[in-house]
Amino acid sequence: MKTLVLTASALALMAGVAAADPLRIGIAAEPYPPFAAPDAAGNWVGWEIDIINAICAASSLDCAITPTAWDGIIPALTSGRIDVIMASMTITEERAQTIDFSQPYYNTPVVVVAQRDMGIAATAEGLAGRVLGVQVSTVFQDYAQQYFEGETEIRTYQTQDEANQDLAAGRIDATLADSLAMDPFLESEAGACCENLGAVPMDQAILGSGIGAGVRKGDAETLAAINGGIDAILADGTYDEITARYFTTSIYGQ
Repeated sequence: MKTLVLTASALALMAGVAAADPLRIGIAAEPYPPFAAPDAAGNWVGWEIDIINAICAASSLDCAITPTAWDGIIPALTSGRIDVIMASMTITEERAQTIDFSQPYYNTPVVVVAQRDMGIAATAEGLAGRVLGVQVSTVFQDYAQQYFEGETEIRTYQTQDEANQDLAAGRIDATLADSLAMDPFLESEAGACCENLGAVPMDQAILGSGIGAGVRKGDAETLAAINGGIDAILADGTYDEITARYFTTSIYGQ
């Protein structure tokens, strides 16, 4: 009988492979349909979840979806608790001082949704004297504080769903959010109260240059793998096929 003899270095290599951890993809723990939300069984589903899975498959990455509180998601990345952020995070210069971003994988307008027949416009003048709800720690909060605060009361929420509930109940007059994230609300029974007033003027310094994946500063290997996966699913039609399940128009924005 032959005996297989392994050197210490070979054993160490095998142990490293066996113990290799999956790439932890951080998503916001708060539901954000139609991009990411838990289903009745507690499984995370949505456009962004499908895109994450497709990118990981295209780059031969072993990935694990890791829900993380939105307001702590960048610290979770920089401290090593997660390896990538894919949570509809806008690419901004301020965030890019702390983390590195992939190329954008979607880009949609920011809109004001308000109570019907209130004479509200998506401007500082139109929102004067009104109560505007925004999700905390988002570019929507930053934009509202820059352009509307003072004449407009800014009320913050942990999730967009909470802002939508208060809008439907009449506790706020309007909300500022991503256009596609608001579509399911407006199409629901609760959303019949309200209307999309249109996009706010673009301010790239605040609203950024699209939605990207965030990685730790200097993690060139992970960044290249994510960018390669994005390129692959755009090229082979997977991106468009997934998008067609959720939206009637392209959201790539490039």
